[in-house]
Amino acid sequence: MEKERYNYLGGQILDASIQVHKELGPGLLESVYQWCLFLELTSRGLSVKQEFSIPVLYKGQVTGKEFRIDLIVEDEIIIELKAVESILPVHEAQLITYLKLADKRLGYLINFNVPILKQGFKRYVNEF
Repeated sequence: MEKERYNYLGGQILDASIQVHKELGPGLLESVYQWCLFLELTSRGLSVKQEFSIPVLYKGQVTGKEFRIDLIVEDEIIIELKAVESILPVHEAQLITYLKLADKRLGYLINFNVPILKQGFKRYVNEF
């Protein structure tokens, strides 16, 4: 995927997230924001999957365990949603791990429990 396409999709993700936050405000469950962001992104014509599973391999063997990504946009961009008081390093590590395991280049960590959404919106690049 080319850089211009990533930037376009990132703009759509930011705008859709702002719309959801304006409509709902902070203080709700993560699952509510996930569903509403899914609806907002798909209404814009984007392909979005919810609760996308990534199997965990150990030394090439399937462990029977998996990670569940909140949203994946256009099969390329991972979105990890939170509704927490503050983003912790473990949340960032979670998204970085998902990017590596899924072999994706771009991800967003979005915390909806903030007064202004841009305060909770972070972009992460994996070898971009």
